[in-house]
Parts: sequence; structure tokens; C-alpha cells
Amino acid sequence: MDAKTSRATAITAILFLVIVSSFFYFKKVNINLKLAINCAIGGLIGSYIGSKLLVKCSSKILDIIFIIFLLYSGIKML
Repeated sequence: MDAKTSRATAITAILFLVIVSSFFYFKKVNINLKLAINCAIGGLIGSYIGSKLLVKCSSKILDIIFIIFLLYSGIKML
């Protein structure tokens, strides 16, 4: 499986998990609704931009972007 298909498949699989778990958290009133809506708006904007970049970028460029993102995230966690 190429990198683009792999990333798109993983994101689609995660979507279903998020929907189901959100339902149960919402049912138990463990969600800050205002924060969740703000995060959802940011997620929608980011996913739109990401899907457009996924189509236009080569797999090599995507790998480099992903590596930079992981390094940045790892450094921030220290």
C-alpha cells in the first residue's frame, strides 16, 4: 500500500472510533461542549487543507512533512 492510501485509510478508521467514543462520553456528560466545538471546527479546517495537500504532494514530500511534525511534537513533549 502506498503512503497516500495508507494515511487516508488510517484517518478513515480513526473517524469511526472517534464517533463511537464521543457518543459514550457525551452520554455520560464528560464533554466540554464549547471546547469540543472549537476543536471540531479546527479539525474540519485542518482536514480540508490536509486532504488537498495529500492529493497534490508526492509521497516523498509527505514523508518529510510527517517526520518534521513528529520531531516537533516529540521535542514539545520533552
